[in-house]
Amino acid sequence: MNFTRWSARFPGTQRRAAARSEHAAAQAKRGEGSVPAARGAAGHCATAPDGGPADPAVRGSGTGTSAEGAAAGTAGGHAPVPSLDELSVRDVLDRLPALVALVHGPEHRLAYVNDAYTAGFGARCPGAPARVALPELGELGLLPLLDQVQRSGKPRTAKNRTAPGGGSSYTVTCTPVEFPKNHGHGPTTDAAAAAVAAGAPATGSGTGTGPDGEAGGAAHHTGVLVHLADVTDHAEAAERLRASERHQREAAVTLQRSLLPQELEQPDDLRVAATYQPGGTEAAVGGDWYDVITLGAGRTALVIGDVMGRGVRAAAVMGQLRTAVRAYARLDLPPHEVLQLLDGLAAEIDASQIATCVYAVHDPNEGLLAYASAGHLPILVRDEDGTVRRAADPTGPPLGTGGWLHTSGSIALGPGSTAVLYTDGLVERRGEDIDEGVAALERALSGAQGSPAVICDRLMRALGVDADHYDDVAVLVLQQPARTGADAELFHNAALELLGGVEAAPRARAFAQGVLASWRFPVELCDLGVLAASELVANSLQHGTPPMRLRLRRTDRRLIIEVTDGDDHLPRRRRAEPADETGRGISIVATIASSWGCRRTPGGGKAVWCEFALPDKDKDRDKDQ
Repeated sequence: MNFTRWSARFPGTQRRAAARSEHAAAQAKRGEGSVPAARGAAGHCATAPDGGPADPAVRGSGTGTSAEGAAAGTAGGHAPVPSLDELSVRDVLDRLPALVALVHGPEHRLAYVNDAYTAGFGARCPGAPARVALPELGELGLLPLLDQVQRSGKPRTAKNRTAPGGGSSYTVTCTPVEFPKNHGHGPTTDAAAAAVAAGAPATGSGTGTGPDGEAGGAAHHTGVLVHLADVTDHAEAAERLRASERHQREAAVTLQRSLLPQELEQPDDLRVAATYQPGGTEAAVGGDWYDVITLGAGRTALVIGDVMGRGVRAAAVMGQLRTAVRAYARLDLPPHEVLQLLDGLAAEIDASQIATCVYAVHDPNEGLLAYASAGHLPILVRDEDGTVRRAADPTGPPLGTGGWLHTSGSIALGPGSTAVLYTDGLVERRGEDIDEGVAALERALSGAQGSPAVICDRLMRALGVDADHYDDVAVLVLQQPARTGADAELFHNAALELLGGVEAAPRARAFAQGVLASWRFPVELCDLGVLAASELVANSLQHGTPPMRLRLRRTDRRLIIEVTDGDDHLPRRRRAEPADETGRGISIVATIASSWGCRRTPGGGKAVWCEFALPDKDKDRDKDQ
């Protein structure tokens, strides 16, 4: 509601308005009262009962049609405001801060440039084609745009065109303009176009009439008004913003890569390779990660995960989870127990961050890959004949949800088999079910052969992952080689069932002595191996329960001695007093061996093991034979 208009009807309003008008006119006549004059200059006008300005001077200057109003406005100190009819087109264009040019005809001959254009690019000669008179338009790639506008009769805009050499940036708008021909004088002349630029009336629709009263539809010619707005500041600000985003992305990618393993551990019995591809430049860095951890006694832990979310925060959470996995792996726990610990830790790190993860352990003695999954995609295994199998359940909810008891499963990984662990970025596509992506990965894996690194590259290409991929991708490939010939001679297994009794220890020593001698180890290594086997068996006979087994295993890099029994009490290294008759066995093993450890076995009981690194010359000799 217009309260000013309605208030004029209230009693006394008209009288007060008239009194204010008379007072203002009297002050203007005497030249007194700077405040009312300032108000008038600012455009604060009183309202007359008819809805117009109460001050005649203001009313006259606003309309520009009354001589008396103009005189009164001048006498009152107000500059007269010109009407629209008093302004020529050229007057308006010359005062625009933007660069304006007018061209006409099929060759886009120059008709006019305003003062801002002259100041920006220098004086121009009218009548010449745009490619000659306005070379800067060609440098900005605008000449084809002029042709499009002239053909279509519709305006076009080109944003952020930068002059060659890193000059100014412009947003250019090309608008079709129609102006008359010279009637009875043949083709259009430059003077006609210049007349339009100078303020001559132009018919926008082309339906006016000529001097002889004939229809003017064919008496008009189309030109193009080129308007260049300098957006250099905006372009520079946008470039600074893009540079800042690139810097933040580079920082996130650097953090992500620094938290991933710089060099994968290479187990004795597996060949392993991994790849990580961050999302394209339009995607923020995610929290994909992987790791390979040697557990001892020939066993290897493999892990891959994905932290939901993007940016540095997701990468930081990923780094904490990866560090925790390495710490929990040293406990040599079953896969589901590791995930149970990670689940509680993920909730403590950030309750809003949810992560998926697969933790798997490869045991070369069993030929199995034991695993547990927290909401992650299934492991795929390709057998030597090309058959691809999916690791079935169990799969629990993602890490950080809490309240779930994870369980472990296993899948066979025999000689010549290849297993693939991956994140959802490899198989997930917009508008497609994720099972279709997993099926596509199965088809690609069935035909993929070669080393793990080659298989990683082939799977990435087959699934269409490139530098512009919208999501992060991590892939971990492991192979159980099928060894034959001289290579197979470097890997041996031997086991002895121990029935208990006083004869168990001598039998174990004799068995170890014969096996190590047959593997042609140096005498010193044989003696150390026999001593370690004797101490581990003695410890198991004293503190363990049947069934007991002594297992010897050699690889191309180490000798592994392991004793299992039915008791789940794990031994620990302790300091024995001089008077103690027992308690020195584990300390002796830890002293002579490269490393030692113990773990609980899935079926109940425990395994205690130690390792000896093989001398380089011994490995070289065996490889030559």
